[in-house]
Amino acid sequence: MSPASTAGSFAPVLRSEWLKIRTLRSLPGALFALFAATTAFSAIAGVSDTSDPEFDPLFMALSGVTPGQIAAISFGAMAVSSEFHGGGLRLSLAAVPRRGRWFAAKATAIAVPALVVGLVTALTALVVARAGLGDAANGLSAGEQVRGVVGCGIYLTLMALLAAGLAAVLRSGVAALSLLIPFILVVSFVIGDVAGGATDFLPDRAGQIVLYESHDGPLGPWTGLTVTAAWAAAALAAGAWSVRHRDA
Repeated sequence: MSPASTAGSFAPVLRSEWLKIRTLRSLPGALFALFAATTAFSAIAGVSDTSDPEFDPLFMALSGVTPGQIAAISFGAMAVSSEFHGGGLRLSLAAVPRRGRWFAAKATAIAVPALVVGLVTALTALVVARAGLGDAANGLSAGEQVRGVVGCGIYLTLMALLAAGLAAVLRSGVAALSLLIPFILVVSFVIGDVAGGATDFLPDRAGQIVLYESHDGPLGPWTGLTVTAAWAAAALAAGAWSVRHRDA
């Protein structure tokens, strides 16, 4: 099959998966929650005390991503887990027998809106928080702010894809969320601060390095996102394997 015909056969599958995401109420709701929670918490952070010697204005302005990422994770998990209710996956695979193509379309339909909403959210959070931070944020360069916004959007997209892959493996959005959310809230932020530098390679901590103006550690902003991308790719690969080799 030629590349043109392959692309042509992929487009209808992608449109179908995008239609599912657009019409399932909980999924646009999760994206709205991502925007609302991130922006609100960043606005609150914008009026915080800036006298701390470890104060990082870029991370403070984008700190709303910490609670907001839960909505991104929920979006990715629910987008996949909806296929496992009421025989949805059997119907999808009856229409698209090539399971790998279907799963690639599903992942793309998750990634594109997550990235768009993530970028808009990050930009809005930065603008709102900067208004509260005032002079404390004046030292941020244009390049650092662009890197923070773009990196934040990519990070939220990768976390949504990580959740999507895990939901495909576990065949349950609830199971994926029950694993990921405690991992992020407990392992990463409680145990991680005690365990030392090795936790910089956890998916959330690695990806969030891009949100800092400066960071001491083995990873930089883009290498940190690369680590998160590797986690997401591994989860998607495992999810694709599960979809291709397990009964619908």
